[in-house]
Amino acid sequence: MDTPQNTALTRALTELPGPLPARGVIHIAIRHTDRFTVVGNHLAQHTGLSTIAVGLAVRIQSLPQGTEIGIKALAARLREGEKLIAAALRELEAHGYLQRARTRLPNGRIVTRTVFCNQPTALLRPRTAPTQPLPPAVREIPAPPPVQAHAPEQDPAPPQASAPESVPPPATTPPHPAPMPEPQPAASPFVPLVPAPTAPKPPPRPLPQHHASTPELHRAATALLADLRRQAPEFTLSEDDIHRLAPAVAAWLEREARPDTIRRTLTTDLPQPLRHPAKFLRHRLTALLPPRLPEAHELTPPPTRPRVTVTPFQTCDGCERAFRSHAPGHCRDCRNAHARAAQTAA
Repeated sequence: MDTPQNTALTRALTELPGPLPARGVIHIAIRHTDRFTVVGNHLAQHTGLSTIAVGLAVRIQSLPQGTEIGIKALAARLREGEKLIAAALRELEAHGYLQRARTRLPNGRIVTRTVFCNQPTALLRPRTAPTQPLPPAVREIPAPPPVQAHAPEQDPAPPQASAPESVPPPATTPPHPAPMPEPQPAASPFVPLVPAPTAPKPPPRPLPQHHASTPELHRAATALLADLRRQAPEFTLSEDDIHRLAPAVAAWLEREARPDTIRRTLTTDLPQPLRHPAKFLRHRLTALLPPRLPEAHELTPPPTRPRVTVTPFQTCDGCERAFRSHAPGHCRDCRNAHARAAQTAA
């Protein structure tokens, strides 16, 4: 008896026209007259956004222009913590609804400017520059009506010598027409920050393959994949997934990666929630494949070049010419001259 009953909702349900569905949601739509925000179904039913991201996008759309929507400002007004709000903002930024950029103010201070678009797919459509109508002074003058076919032909009047060379314009035409407006430069093409949903995606990288296929190597790879569910229950793989990923694990083992290292690399820092464990393992096995260990001859340093001894320059004591020698003294010509002098004296 103490439980309150919503009789107004029940009464409104009976006033709905037509047969009601036997199951599912039933909408009672009452037209808003004030304090409402229009939200598109592309956001409300977005399959790639979480419920928190959709609710946060609706909350941001309802805020007036200039309201702070930083992580700390939103956390002060909402029940969700800063981590959930930051993750939701990243989702909106990845799907083109939100853009955050750093801007330098005239006083030198750097602030973060946040821009929210309620329909990012509309920005991807081509835009055309609006055409500006010509002013009345430069519009074309309508052509005179054609001459009747049955009108009699008249002889042209003879030219008069006193007639001026140029006929003055009629009184209705301004003497100085207004100048033509300069053509406005065409608007620069819009470059979307988010690729179009129909844009072609690059092909996935091939799964690593081992070179020497042995039964022992294949058995160790399948055993390692089947044992992953003991470390993380999310990795409960089917037999088809294990046989499909076994060659990649065999390639890791062939490159002398330890099983505990492979297990720690595959099960550390998992996304929440993990919807496709087999695709996640395929990505990590492909992107984080370690290089082969170098051979012993590759670790040997290259042989050093023999050191070349350069003979220094010396100044001859006799003629003061420069010559190469390890000890000071006379050059070859002076030594030969002294030798010839000694032979002559003897």
